[in-house]
Amino acid sequence: MATEARFAYQIGAVGEAGLTDRQLYREAIADAELLHRLRYDAAWMVEHHFSDYYPQPNPLLFLSHVAAACPGLGLGTSVMVLPWYDPVRFAEDVAMLQTLSDGALHIGMGRGTAKSEYDAFGIGMETARDRFRECWEFTRKALQGGPVTHAGHYANWTTPTVLRPALEGRMPNFYGAIGSLESAAIMADLGLPPLCLSSFPDKLLRRILETWKDRSAAAGRPTDVTLPISIKCFVAETDEAAQAQALEYLPKFFALQVEHYQSDHAPWGNIPGYEQFNRMFANLRQLSDPANLGGYLAQNLIGSPATVARRLQAYIDLGFNYMVVSNATYGVPQLVRHQTIRLFAEEVIPRVRALAPAA
Repeated sequence: MATEARFAYQIGAVGEAGLTDRQLYREAIADAELLHRLRYDAAWMVEHHFSDYYPQPNPLLFLSHVAAACPGLGLGTSVMVLPWYDPVRFAEDVAMLQTLSDGALHIGMGRGTAKSEYDAFGIGMETARDRFRECWEFTRKALQGGPVTHAGHYANWTTPTVLRPALEGRMPNFYGAIGSLESAAIMADLGLPPLCLSSFPDKLLRRILETWKDRSAAAGRPTDVTLPISIKCFVAETDEAAQAQALEYLPKFFALQVEHYQSDHAPWGNIPGYEQFNRMFANLRQLSDPANLGGYLAQNLIGSPATVARRLQAYIDLGFNYMVVSNATYGVPQLVRHQTIRLFAEEVIPRVRALAPAA
């Protein structure tokens, strides 16, 4: 049975150059408050460290503040980088945020890609997949309630122990980030719905969903679940105005990505599990030139409300039913962010609802 699409927005510590981190954080809270008033499903947030590329190292802590400021608003992460966490502390922190919040909690999880962040934490990237798996498996088991034991490399509970706070049936929604077609099968085996990015072409996104559904069905797991995708979005009164905004701000976003991920230097080498990232990030520098962004703009949600609604419907037709949209990138002023947030809620979503087939 098809699930009606829901819509969230990814907030972030972004804004005009020169703002302090405190000012960026206050603006992100104001963005969340606007989402709450406009009845978005949730505010999501990414995790990054040590740079201007989303300087928000603890999304769960930040979102606990959003929970207090916006009672009932859903909360989400895209993503928590599990290899950087002690499994016990991660499970406890998630349980606390779920307990403190009134809305639904969506926890997107991934391995992380920035070698500079791994180096700063003193963690080898070659351990990422094992750390991710164990942190997730411990969290899933511990949040079920009751005494838990666990024998692993990164968590070892020999005495049955109960994780607190107890969730009393209010379980978060968990997702696994997809960095390749291979990831779809891995996440299916872990019992995690995929969290996809709009940077992949539609043909590959379709294959990712098909691969995940086939693998999950073969294991007897449900496939009629929430399937989120994160999409860049600039909405204005005309296509030309939205494109002008995207061409002004997205090159700065990609230049910052190049710096943060050190992609010009192909830092991943032959690190197990990361070999494909040298190829995937090879052309990132080109996207910092507005002249090269035509394909990216067409892939994402850039345009008037009517144009964005049509492109959004294409993602729904692929099988996605949870859209995490955002123009909260480095340098985008609050006025521009709020224009997209308002137009998307007031003009795009009603158009998409009108396109939906009758139940």
